[in-house]
Amino acid sequence: MELTFIYFDFPFWRAEVGKIALFMGGIDFKNRIVGSEEFQRVKQIGQLDDGTLIPFHQLPCLVVDGVSIAQTGGIARFCGKLSGMYPKNDDVLAAQIDQFLDMATDITDLISTTGRDEDQEAKKIKRQELCKGELARKLGILNKNIGDDSGWVLGPDLGLADIAIWRLMGWLSCGILDGIPTDLIKEFLRISRVCLAVDTHPKIQEWVARTYPKDYVRGNYL
Repeated sequence: MELTFIYFDFPFWRAEVGKIALFMGGIDFKNRIVGSEEFQRVKQIGQLDDGTLIPFHQLPCLVVDGVSIAQTGGIARFCGKLSGMYPKNDDVLAAQIDQFLDMATDITDLISTTGRDEDQEAKKIKRQELCKGELARKLGILNKNIGDDSGWVLGPDLGLADIAIWRLMGWLSCGILDGIPTDLIKEFLRISRVCLAVDTHPKIQEWVARTYPKDYVRGNYL
């Protein structure tokens, strides 16, 4: 099976959850990086400059033996099944994993749409308000739904939900988003616990050392 992962040169959770699942499973894949100019063309015509189909004109995209698969959840589940990190015969556990991936999408969309058409100062103010309101509410809901037994979100081992939350919170708390404080998640102890567990996992540290840029800034999980 030939796999090609298509995304930007940025370790965002939408792509990382699938990439790390493949890495954890020892499954080789090619990494195709798309620049901003090519992505503008992707949004218009739904394909890369080399003709590769991008089904919904957005990234990430995974090409499997020439077949393009879109959407974060679909890609994550496919990669998880290949690597053994997503159940093939446990529909309840699969749905539990899905709900955390969808919650990560909800939080991402909440941040991305707040102040989208405003100038930088107005966007910053709206995000500050968001952190005290709806975002804090969402994080509180996420926090209380994380299990308190094993140290992971679901079950006894590192899973797709843990990876998604780790990189999402890394993005939120690393200081690159104007108006979002770096200590955003410190009061959400279960979220912080999961992020620290992922961050210190030997395979995750190996992945970061191999693939992340030298100027990568880890999230503030304490």
